[in-house]
Amino acid sequence: MGVAALLVTVMAVRRDRVSAGEAMAFRAVNGLPDSVYPPAWAVMQLGAFGAAPAAAAVAWLAGDGVLARQLLAGGTGTWALAKLVKQLVRRPRPAVLLPGTRGRGRDAAGLGYLSGHAGVAAALGAAALPRLGPIGRALTAIPAVGVTRVYVGAHLPLDIAGGAALGFTVEAAVDLVKERTRHAAQ
Repeated sequence: MGVAALLVTVMAVRRDRVSAGEAMAFRAVNGLPDSVYPPAWAVMQLGAFGAAPAAAAVAWLAGDGVLARQLLAGGTGTWALAKLVKQLVRRPRPAVLLPGTRGRGRDAAGLGYLSGHAGVAAALGAAALPRLGPIGRALTAIPAVGVTRVYVGAHLPLDIAGGAALGFTVEAAVDLVKERTRHAAQ
């Protein structure tokens, strides 16, 4: 499912333009008031590269070494693959494609498609979700990280969808390897 979603978003993005629907969705989020920035910045960090080792450390300290390895592999693997996909697709950041984009915080560097933050958040969330209770599941930041990246002007909606699809795909692969390794050891 993640691979199919990734392929659909790759086929939908264009290097030189943004569809009317994607532009409308982008402007609705990017146009929110500046007062949203402080909490948005905090949420956005849950998809940064450092979130993977931080989440792995928390799992390890909680005594769950299996989850710690899964978080580290899924989060860092997604981050690395996102860098590769960006070079293949080469879609610019929103400010290049949409005049009037509101940037908040430090300007995002490099290419736009796909969002590494959304990917890392998806991979980490997918790994942790089965171990969370109902309250933890309700509080997951998977979609919020992507929305914050649109809010700060770093990504367009298809960049977020592609990043999330990559994160879910990488996490599924990590989980598959974990299960095959566990069965082979028995």
